[in-house]
Amino acid sequence: MALSVGDKASRTKTFTDEDVRGFAQVTGDTNPLHLDDEYAAQTRFGRRLVHGMLTAGLVSATLANDLPGEGTVYMSQTLQFKAPVFIGDTITTTVEVTAYRPERGIATLATTCVNQDGAVVLQGEAVVLVPRQR
Repeated sequence: MALSVGDKASRTKTFTDEDVRGFAQVTGDTNPLHLDDEYAAQTRFGRRLVHGMLTAGLVSATLANDLPGEGTVYMSQTLQFKAPVFIGDTITTTVEVTAYRPERGIATLATTCVNQDGAVVLQGEAVVLVPRQR
């Protein structure tokens, strides 16, 4: 199956406290905005946030597992964080092929994350090296 402009894939995840704490442990990002309820309650957000890069990780998972799929390698990714993601939010990531150069095996994809209310929380663009079998 060849990639084509307009091909899309989506993946959905509900982010938990365990996800946030695990990400903090692995990355060392222990900002209290993500980990401390009392601290976060005093911020403009009023409660704890999911790390932005953890949300962006859902984009990576969609590219690696769904489209283009296994063997995909990131070349670049832009990210615009449009709205906060809170613990308990359900985020759906959609990636869509906007350009494909089969001779080079390089695809460009629009990347979007929306929450359970349909609000865009993250937008960007990925450029990936597509596995040879594509």
